[in-house]
Amino acid sequence: MKEFFAKEFYHNTVLDWGISFLIILGAIVVGKILYWFFSKIVKKLTEKTKTKIDDIIIDMIEEPIVLALTIFGLWYGLHRLNFTPEWYDWMGKVYHILLTINVTWLIARMLDAIIAEYIVPMTEKTESDLDDQIIPIVQKGLRSAIWILGIIVALNNAGYDVGALIAGLGIGGLALAMAAKDSVSNIFGGIMIFTDKPFKVGDRIKINGFDGTITEVGIRTSRMRTLEGRLVTIPNSQFTGDMVENVTEEPNRKVKLNLGLTYDMTAEQMEKAIETLKEIAANNTAIETDIAVGFTSFGDFSLGILFIYYIKKESDILNTKTNMNLAILREFNKHGLDMAFPTQTIYNIAQK
Repeated sequence: MKEFFAKEFYHNTVLDWGISFLIILGAIVVGKILYWFFSKIVKKLTEKTKTKIDDIIIDMIEEPIVLALTIFGLWYGLHRLNFTPEWYDWMGKVYHILLTINVTWLIARMLDAIIAEYIVPMTEKTESDLDDQIIPIVQKGLRSAIWILGIIVALNNAGYDVGALIAGLGIGGLALAMAAKDSVSNIFGGIMIFTDKPFKVGDRIKINGFDGTITEVGIRTSRMRTLEGRLVTIPNSQFTGDMVENVTEEPNRKVKLNLGLTYDMTAEQMEKAIETLKEIAANNTAIETDIAVGFTSFGDFSLGILFIYYIKKESDILNTKTNMNLAILREFNKHGLDMAFPTQTIYNIAQK
């Protein structure tokens, strides 16, 4: 038996190989025991606390700790054996890469858990769907950035020259940015809608000659249902470069009427017309009390009266306009206040 263990295999005895194997296996077993300890005991203790951050930390470090112990056991078990200098140099690079990747994995797991536990519930409480679309994109972007940085650090610690790699990534990123500049501008437009909130789903807006109700706000485009019933898809970059008129946010609807009475009206009749308009507005509950009415002009065909009133936000605009116009027509006819229309009188001067 001693002769068997004393036999050399790749510059090391069978006994040395066996001890190294047991060290590696022992590190894995210790990692599994530690994982069980965290899962069964430590987690139950953290569940009793008020904060959730300790639960997140314990849940996220379990598997990286097992991997770290496995890496340490692999390093210690193989490092005690006799190898060539080139082999030791290669193993050192591998260990550096594995440890850095393990730390990167831990950080990425922690970030995902914090976003899922704290950020996502906050976005679910908001009325807009845009943040629900942005959060997964931001989460994936941060995760990708962490992994790219971790790989670069791992290669750098292993002794590799990452300068050329970074330069290549920079050139590739510039080319990608140029190719996707429209998409990027649309995404930033979506973020602007989320942060500035010029409108939300269900608001009626006017932009670039389109007038309609916003039915959907996406990360790249938004959809509007126009007053004609057509569906218009608008790139979000349009909302950063053009003025947006939010019709829904108006406190009331201003209506401006220019009424013309015939030139045979007396001053008393003009005063009666003004008082009649004030009474009509006062008797309509859909109208704000703040109105303006006055005798404003001597026109070519009529005596002008300017009547400005405001329809309350909750009132039906079309019905209110109809009721006001009908009331004006009835009352003016009742009091003999004739509306003017364009007329011309032609005088024929006979030649002598």
